[in-house]
Amino acid sequence: MLPITGLTKAAESPKARSSRSAGTFTVAEETPCGAAVAADEPASVSLGGLLSLQEQDAPEPATDRRARRHGRAMLDALRRLQTGLLSAAGDAGALEHLAALLDDAPEAEDPALRATLAQVALRVRVELVRYGFA
Repeated sequence: MLPITGLTKAAESPKARSSRSAGTFTVAEETPCGAAVAADEPASVSLGGLLSLQEQDAPEPATDRRARRHGRAMLDALRRLQTGLLSAAGDAGALEHLAALLDDAPEAEDPALRATLAQVALRVRVELVRYGFA
């Protein structure tokens, strides 16, 4: 691709372009098509990409790993309860398992994880009350 070095009207010829000095542009014809970008130009990087890289490098605290696993276990138990209800085979064991998971819920250090787990725990409480298990 040829670099753009100024402004001009599209219908003008190269000779007409060179006769003007202000408000014109020229195309450098020596540059081959597909030439590499100059090394001194900064690469564009998004802020979100940098933040995600930083988050990946930071080790997750053990309490957050345990809380995340526990949250997944609560979601799996809720999914099994839903599947049991949809198949008309209510499972009291699923409710007991949900109650046990709710009682053993660890506290997370990460505020966003803590808020998410609080929402999952609230859903578990709602289901337990709904089926008279609380």
